[in-house]
Amino acid sequence: MKYLLTLILLTSFIACQQAPEEDKNLSSTSDGNKLTLSDEQSKTIGVKTGPVVRQKMSSPVLATGSLDVPPQNLVTISPPIGGFVKETELLQGMAVKKGQTIVTLEHPDYIQLQQDYLESKSQLDYLTLEYTRQQELSNENINSAKTLQQAKSNYQSTKAKTEGLAARLKLLNINPKVLENGTIQSTIKITSPIAGYITEVNVNLGVYASPDLVMFKIVDSDHLHAEAYVFEKDIAKVKVGQQMNLSLANETTSRAATVYLVGKEIAEDRTVRIHAHLTQEDPKLIPGMYFTATIDAGENTVNTVSENAVVSFEGKHFVFIERAKNTFELFPIEVGVTNNGFSEISTPKNWDSNTLVVTNGAYTLIGLLKNSG
Repeated sequence: MKYLLTLILLTSFIACQQAPEEDKNLSSTSDGNKLTLSDEQSKTIGVKTGPVVRQKMSSPVLATGSLDVPPQNLVTISPPIGGFVKETELLQGMAVKKGQTIVTLEHPDYIQLQQDYLESKSQLDYLTLEYTRQQELSNENINSAKTLQQAKSNYQSTKAKTEGLAARLKLLNINPKVLENGTIQSTIKITSPIAGYITEVNVNLGVYASPDLVMFKIVDSDHLHAEAYVFEKDIAKVKVGQQMNLSLANETTSRAATVYLVGKEIAEDRTVRIHAHLTQEDPKLIPGMYFTATIDAGENTVNTVSENAVVSFEGKHFVFIERAKNTFELFPIEVGVTNNGFSEISTPKNWDSNTLVVTNGAYTLIGLLKNSG
C-alpha cells in the first residue's frame, strides 16, 4: 500500500511538470462588456473595424392581403318577385355575357300583375277622357266644381296605380307597351347586368326562388384590385401613388401594383386596409387569391454598418466598438432594414463620427467575451 501511494504521487508530479504553459500571446481578458485581445489574437481572428456610415436606405413596408373586385364588378342575382325556376343551364365557372338570359321563372302572380296593369290602363284611358270632358263643361259653367274635382281625383289615382304597375312590370323585364299590343306571358326572364363568370349557383329546376334568395353571383374579373393590410406602426410610411410588389401563393415572380387608397380605420388586429390597382390585368387571376407584398415607402438617410458587424445573442442585437487598440466594447442596438450588405442601426447619442465598429470577427469576439464571463 505504501509503494502504491508513492507511485500515484510521483505520476501526478510528472504530469504537472509536463503540462504545456499557456500561450500568453493568445490570451484575452474581459471586464463586463469589454474585451481586450493581444496583438497575436487580433491578427489571428482578423479583426477589422470601420466607421458608422450615413446613407440612404429604402424601407419597404410589409403587407398581406387578397385579390378582390370593385363593387360594380360583383353582382348578386335575386328575383324581384318570387317564382319557380323553369329553366337555367348555368354552372359555377361558366362565362356569361351582358344581357344574356341566366334563368327563366314562372308564377301565377306574374299573370295577375299583367292583368291588373291592362285593366288599370284601360280604366285610365276612360278616366282621362272623362276628366277632359268635365274640364270643358266646367269652362262653360255647365257642371259643378264638385263633379270636376271627382273626375280629377279618379284620374290621378288611377294614373298613379297604372304607373306603379308599369314599374313593377319593368322589374320583371316586361315592357308595358309591348304588353298592351301582345299577350300575357306566364314566365319572366332574368338577364345578367354584366359580363363575367358565375361564381355561385343556389337554384335548380323547380325550386321556388324568393326575393331574399341569392340565385347567382357573377364576377367580372377584368378589373381585379389588391386589398392589402399594413400594421399600424408602418401606416405612416404608406402614401397614395407608392409602388407595391405582390407575390401570389402559387407564383415565383412578383406583380406590380400602385397604392390607390389608404384606409382611415384601424382594425381590431391593429392593421389598416390598403387598396391598390394592379399595373397589368390578367384574366387568369381569381378573386380571393392570397398574396404577400412589399410597399416601396421611399428612401431615408440613416446610420448603417456592414451587416457582418451585427451579432445576435439571446434574441438581441449587438455591435462591438473599438475603445482603444485591441480593446472592444459590446453595445446593444436596434436593427432596421438591410440592403446591399448594410444594416440600419440605432446609435447611442455619445457616438460620434470617430466611432469605429468591428466589421469582421464580431461573432468570434462575442464568443470570447461570453466564454470568459
